[in-house]
Amino acid sequence: MLLNESSVRPSIIHRIIAFSAANRFLVIGLVAAAIAYSVYAMKNMPLDAIPDLSDTQVIVYTKWDRSPDIMEDQVTYPIISALLGAPKVKAIRGFSDFGFSYVYVIFQDGTDIYWARSRVLEYLQKLSGSLPTGVTPQLGPDATGVGWVFQYALVDKSGKHSLTELRSYQDWSLRYALQSVPGVAEVAGIGGFQKQYQVTLDPVQLQSYGLSVLEVADAIRKSNNEIGGRLMEWGGREYMVRGRGYIKDPAALNDVVVKTGRQGTPVTLGNVATIQMGPQLRRGISDLNGQGDAVGGVVVMRHGENALNVIQRVKTKLAELKSSMPEGVEAVITYDRSTLIEKSIANLKSELVLEMIIVSLVILLFLWHLPSAIVPILTIPVSVFLCFIPMYLMGISSNIMSLAGIAISIGVLVDGAIVEVENAYKKLELWKSVPRYFSPCWSSPLLSSRSSRWWIRKDAYSSRWRIPKRWPSAWPPYWR
Repeated sequence: MLLNESSVRPSIIHRIIAFSAANRFLVIGLVAAAIAYSVYAMKNMPLDAIPDLSDTQVIVYTKWDRSPDIMEDQVTYPIISALLGAPKVKAIRGFSDFGFSYVYVIFQDGTDIYWARSRVLEYLQKLSGSLPTGVTPQLGPDATGVGWVFQYALVDKSGKHSLTELRSYQDWSLRYALQSVPGVAEVAGIGGFQKQYQVTLDPVQLQSYGLSVLEVADAIRKSNNEIGGRLMEWGGREYMVRGRGYIKDPAALNDVVVKTGRQGTPVTLGNVATIQMGPQLRRGISDLNGQGDAVGGVVVMRHGENALNVIQRVKTKLAELKSSMPEGVEAVITYDRSTLIEKSIANLKSELVLEMIIVSLVILLFLWHLPSAIVPILTIPVSVFLCFIPMYLMGISSNIMSLAGIAISIGVLVDGAIVEVENAYKKLELWKSVPRYFSPCWSSPLLSSRSSRWWIRKDAYSSRWRIPKRWPSAWPPYWR
């Protein structure tokens, strides 16, 4: 009976092992390159404490001062009907309130949020002309509920500024400065009072002048406008004609002409109403440490951004704007998720290192052979590093759940290495305890990959292996 290389077909695992053993420096170089890319992925992947498991969702918001049933029939229902045929839509939910309409369009998993927003805008174009006059649907921010990462309050230590002034500064200055920060989807103002012109009509005067409320509202609407005219040439120069009519103070509203009498006498708004500055009706309130009303803002992060980096950029922007804030006003941080992110990630890192040390000591104790224990011990950090490559490529953030999954899988990572090392250790022990020519050299992938012509003859009259008198020169020295 002849045993040669053609009678033994090594499996793919044997070929991989043989290739790795014959090209050790190449394998070590590939592993080092993979670890280097893993370090790059760890430094550039998003960090957050809470994983974002929300669906791809687009919110359509509509404002109209009508009752909920009118909002449902004339706004919410037409929007839902138009969006039913949108591609990859999984569910549509509508909610109607007094003066507000919300439509939540939920797409299938894996849908790009900006592709989804484009499809919603495309299908909303079908509604042009079918909605009531003055009703314009708007898309919500490109963020999720987990995007609430930062919150601040404006505190006036000098006592010179009212809540109305602080809210005006928040809405018309600070808000736009923070929205320019990369990664910020929206800055929502809370607390304080929103300034508005309030016109209080006198019903007795309206009746005496024969005016209705609609006529007064139409006169105010028409007066708050500017128009442009043509160019006029005068003395070799061109002059632009324009009509200026924007209302800038309550006194300008007093002079608005509501009606002209029979003899040409104008009836102004000041004759039939009282005009003053006042706060808009509030539907909520914010309090800071039990000290009373406070004005603040909520920073919402854009979908898929790095929460830690966005928070650092917002803090840097607030520090730059500190000198331009009103006298005695400063921004006090009331919610900052970066502390939670840093502490949770640091805690998981320490637990991962501690777990790797404990597993390494247990392996070393049970194997009681340092060269054999090095293989599973090195497998742990290398495997942990390589886990970050697919996470980075798939856009998965480094958070509590992902790092905890890596920590749980450390025990599974070393199982295969321990079994292989123990098997190889036992094989070596067996080969040392018997003569070398009894060892099945022909089945070794390392030997079969290097030798092409050799055989071991089996005696036909016994079960012993007959070793050739001359050793094949292709055998490695340590097999002779």
